[in-house]
Amino acid sequence: MSGKIVRIAELEIYPAQIDPYRALLAEEIEASVDNEPGVLMLHAVAEKERPEQVRILEVYADQKAYEAHLRTPHFLKYKEHTADMVKSLRVYSRKGISSEPSGHELDHCGLDEGEACG
Repeated sequence: MSGKIVRIAELEIYPAQIDPYRALLAEEIEASVDNEPGVLMLHAVAEKERPEQVRILEVYADQKAYEAHLRTPHFLKYKEHTADMVKSLRVYSRKGISSEPSGHELDHCGLDEGEACG
């Protein structure tokens, strides 16, 4: 299968676990975009009034890049350490309508509204 893979993850984090979860997610995002050329973008946001509601937009170069990402040590560490922090998880695969940003322009955007990307 060729073409970009776009996924949207909707997570609900246990309220007592929000800060540790955010730290682990930020670490995983940084490792992914720094070390995996097939990870085109990972962007996480939390709802302002309900910070336990987290959304992650993931864009991969292709199916092989996505599958490789799932086997990386940093992703496996993230999954293991956050397993008991996540109350619910839904993942949707989507097809892009317009062209996504190339490179890593948006990779390090924070979870808080107004945080700078860079």
